[in-house]
Amino acid sequence: MSDSAAPAPTVLLAEDDRAIRNALERALTLEGYAVTAVADGVQALAAAHRARPDVLVLDVMMPGIDGLQVCRVLRAEGDPTPILMLTALVETPDRIAGLDAGADDYVVKPFDVEEVFARLRALLRRTAPAPEPEPLGPAVDGQVIAADLRIDPQARRAWRGSRELELTRTEFDLLELLARNHGIVLDHATIYDRIWGYDFGPGSKNLAVYVGYLRRKVDAPDGPPLLHTVRGVGYVLREA
Repeated sequence: MSDSAAPAPTVLLAEDDRAIRNALERALTLEGYAVTAVADGVQALAAAHRARPDVLVLDVMMPGIDGLQVCRVLRAEGDPTPILMLTALVETPDRIAGLDAGADDYVVKPFDVEEVFARLRALLRRTAPAPEPEPLGPAVDGQVIAADLRIDPQARRAWRGSRELELTRTEFDLLELLARNHGIVLDHATIYDRIWGYDFGPGSKNLAVYVGYLRRKVDAPDGPPLLHTVRGVGYVLREA
């Protein structure tokens, strides 16, 4: 964890399984987090509205309002708090549903608590204040330009031609990284390190899911693609 003089990061944990909730609450507390633990989505929304935490950990499958619905409500309200989903659902459509709802990352049950810690550290690093990086690609008035793609990092807005793109936090970060390295192939490890701060290993489909979802927003069916897969290596943003 960070310097002990700094305030403890606050975590809102919503998990309906009492054994998992209690075990994870204890582990997070011992790791130095200030934890509020609740048993369902209704309580999670009430707690988030009372005091915004630094990060949310939400179980997908909960009675009443589930984790995906909590995500959708918070994002619709404009709440940018990073969200880590706990899920027993491992199929790609299930992961996409979580990303579409506004989640930033997910951990598949049964999980190693050290993996949860690592992903929380990565989410908190991404939201910590940091100096604006120097552009690595073409930029005009602070905006990153690549082909007909235009990104405004300060406003966190992006356009493909005249069409504004509706992006989640992670999608925006990934697109900006690729655009700043326009024409350069970035390998999986580099992207994981820059976006998540953690390499999930060669068996992870996390990055592929995000790229596929981002591609559907950036590359129109009737236009030239910008996002390309370099098999066995990684991804690159370039004109076809």
